Amino acid sequence: MNIDSYLKETVEVANRLSRDDLQNLLLGLSTLRSNNGRLFIIGVGGSAANASHAVNDFRKIAKIDAYTPLDNVSELTARINDDGWDSCITDTLRVSNFGTNDAILTLSVGGGSEKTSLNLVRAMQYAKNVGGKVFGIVSRDGGMTAKLADACVVIPAVNSETITPHAEEFQAVVWHMLVTLLRLK
Repeated sequence: MNIDSYLKETVEVANRLSRDDLQNLLLGLSTLRSNNGRLFIIGVGGSAANASHAVNDFRKIAKIDAYTPLDNVSELTARINDDGWDSCITDTLRVSNFGTNDAILTLSVGGGSEKTSLNLVRAMQYAKNVGGKVFGIVSRDGGMTAKLADACVVIPAVNSETITPHAEEFQAVVWHMLVTLLRLK
């Protein structure tokens, strides 16, 4: 791997993004905004950091009432300590009265499964159970996010050794595109 090969992969990922999936996610977010719904952005690891940045952009640029339960480290760690990892996001959604006008946007490399990112999976299942929407920007095969989502963009995996960096960088590319297009609508 060198600079040129990494950048060639980046271009390939961009070229292979599903325009239909991007449009569906844009439409879902536009509808959420029209309905005065709230957007809860979730992720773990690097995707958690992306969630924090994305909240700012969705609020400031796209005018969507957005939050991430991950930014309140005191509440998050208390919930993990007292109640466990699997329910830490779901319990925050309950306290926030997450409802039918609201949506989750899951940022994840693998999209979650019954073995990984269970806190994301449980939060998405909760959102669906209460009638909310689930959106996602994920990679690999999309995992549980792709299965549960109302709209999901799967970042193409072009090299097994660079899935994570491309997934996390394209989360930012996609949300920046979305907030820009929403601002212009």
